[in-house]
Amino acid sequence: RLEAAGAVLVAKLSMGALAQGDRWFRGQTKTPWNLENGSSGSSAGPGSATAAGLVGFSIGTETRGSIISPAAVNGVTGLRPTYGRVSRHGAMALSWTMDKIGPMCRSVEDCVLVFNAIYGPDGRDDTVVDAPFAWNPDVPLAKLKIGYIKTEFEAPPVDGRGARGEGGGARGEGRGEGRGRGGLSPEEQRQRAEERLKLLNGALDVYRKAGAALQPIELPETLTRYSAALNFVLSTEAAAAFDDLTRGPGIKDESLGAWPNSFRTHRFVPAVEYIRAQRIRTLLMREMAKLMSEYDVFLSPTNSLSLGLTNLTGHPAVAVRAGFVANAPLMLMVTGRLYEEATLLRVALAHERATT
Repeated sequence: RLEAAGAVLVAKLSMGALAQGDRWFRGQTKTPWNLENGSSGSSAGPGSATAAGLVGFSIGTETRGSIISPAAVNGVTGLRPTYGRVSRHGAMALSWTMDKIGPMCRSVEDCVLVFNAIYGPDGRDDTVVDAPFAWNPDVPLAKLKIGYIKTEFEAPPVDGRGARGEGGGARGEGRGEGRGRGGLSPEEQRQRAEERLKLLNGALDVYRKAGAALQPIELPETLTRYSAALNFVLSTEAAAAFDDLTRGPGIKDESLGAWPNSFRTHRFVPAVEYIRAQRIRTLLMREMAKLMSEYDVFLSPTNSLSLGLTNLTGHPAVAVRAGFVANAPLMLMVTGRLYEEATLLRVALAHERATT
């Protein structure tokens, strides 16, 4: 479809081994913003190559963060479409009920162009839904119901020892005494967390100035609690997808770390537990549908608790740049209703237009 639209295939890019992370064949894909750091994954090569200008755009795949995460690390616009929007024919399977294919570009409108070329049924992937994509870049934000996950734009609470706990907009930083993740001291970690929160809240102000009436929301506890408990669904399906490989003699590369073993151990998940998990997942989808009936989109950091949840429920999301902290990109995530990529891309475009 891309070739028919005029695209030229120039490269096949790296992916984390077994669709995990950014390490592959004894190497690691780096982010062009800092060659000391990996580019995240598993769509590691697409994120890095697009950010570096080596390609005009790329195609990534996501099961539980593999477009949004490398888009965030590399500062590119990554669109994770609704589950069942783009045919997966010819793509390696990781999780049949969660895999999604989408564009990774340097602008929102590039994502629009690429997505417009690839979405829709092709007669080869029966999960694809025939839903329209009607792009309108001029829909007034005032006409849209836009929420934001309030706690994820706030500093985490201070515990009894005077330390900030994990959660909210400061998730992902190292903890404890001495020098933590990346060799940062607790004070440096605090400063960077504050910088991130300032930029994220600045992104909310951009929307307010553009005419959006933002409403604070909270994800229902049942959604976040049960979505975390269903992590094993992905690994169980991946264990089935890679069973012949992970039990064969050809996968002894130590650089793969524990990933092959994680798939091997998931052969022992009882069928009853897997089926019960999928029934709970259906309930999550219903709860998410209830929440999204009140909002067209909601905003969050890219490391949001909603990332894993919406991969389970199949909702679309896009990462758009909000600024830089310590010379590394900081991204905002816009999550939308099922099959309404046009709306969430319109909201992402409003931020991009106001800040570039």
